[in-house]
Amino acid sequence: MNKATKQISKLFAAMVLAGVASHSFAADTITIGIAGPKTGAVAQYGDMQFSGAKMAIEQINAKGGVAGKQLVAKEYDDACDPKQAVAVANKVVNDGVKFVIGHLCSSSTQPASDIYEDEGIIMITPAATSPDITSRGYKMIFRTIGLDSAQGPAAGNFIADHVKPKVVAVIHDKQQYGEGIATAVKKTLEGKNVKVAVFEGINAGDKDFSSMIAKLKQANVDFVYYGGYHPELGLILRQAKEKGLKAGFMGPEGVGNASISQIAQDASEGLLVTLPQSFDQLPENKALVEAFNAKKEDPSGPFVFPAYAAVQVIAGGIEKAKSEDTAKVAEAIHAGTFKTPTGDLSYDKNGDLKDFKFVVYTWHKDGTKTEAK
Repeated sequence: MNKATKQISKLFAAMVLAGVASHSFAADTITIGIAGPKTGAVAQYGDMQFSGAKMAIEQINAKGGVAGKQLVAKEYDDACDPKQAVAVANKVVNDGVKFVIGHLCSSSTQPASDIYEDEGIIMITPAATSPDITSRGYKMIFRTIGLDSAQGPAAGNFIADHVKPKVVAVIHDKQQYGEGIATAVKKTLEGKNVKVAVFEGINAGDKDFSSMIAKLKQANVDFVYYGGYHPELGLILRQAKEKGLKAGFMGPEGVGNASISQIAQDASEGLLVTLPQSFDQLPENKALVEAFNAKKEDPSGPFVFPAYAAVQVIAGGIEKAKSEDTAKVAEAIHAGTFKTPTGDLSYDKNGDLKDFKFVVYTWHKDGTKTEAK
């Protein structure tokens, strides 16, 4: 063996050893991707998702991890933009990540889920509520939140049975989530013989809603349901009050954010919102709430506890399957029941929770909420 050959041999040996070391390190961990908006108009919701998922990872690791391995979080920003979500999903594939918490917005979750299903990656969304995401017979896609097909009727029934308005408007932001839930509310109201005088869309990102408000006043609307997110509804509430529209308002969990009070100010008082149960108020979650508070993180957001639960479901699925093979883990998730801070979770054939209830809350101008009666 000449000198050059020896040098090549040593280099090859070093590369092999480095590869073995890298493989050995990877074998001691399980990566959990967390995909959602770190930037953009609804980044506050992303904060909830990242906070809940990372707390679960931290606490699971403190108890020894999963099957003797530590969980590692890898964060991805999709800005709640469908195109960026597709780019994120492809990066997840290229990174070799097999388990994902996310995405958050339905319009981003759906195209990303197509990629995950094709690539055998398990995705659990703690926030996307559009029924279309799980209605396609996919095996790898799950949620830890309910469906708009349940949230819409919950809102519509509350409006008909408790608010009892004379003339209702249902408006939305023309996006998958907003229009989908608005349509479900409209259908429920009409089924209960409540007149929907206006059913129209606004454009997400708009700032001036004077023409819409004028139309609502002309139609003598006394109650408005809005399907969409808080940035637009906050402005609608403020401008409606300024222009003298005397109507009640209601929205889905996409508006249940303290930022809506910052935008609408006094006009946010009395807004009705459908949200997941306030899991942070349950006595059995006191220690977990204290753990969030110790990190100066807010545990009250609607997606914090569902994100925590999503990590637990993945961890539990791996343990039940006794494998990290995602096909086996998916089967274990479909077949299992998982104890979480949001309750005992079990799944139907579509990857939807068998039992999830939305609660109607009254929002207050200081950013707090109380259960509506």
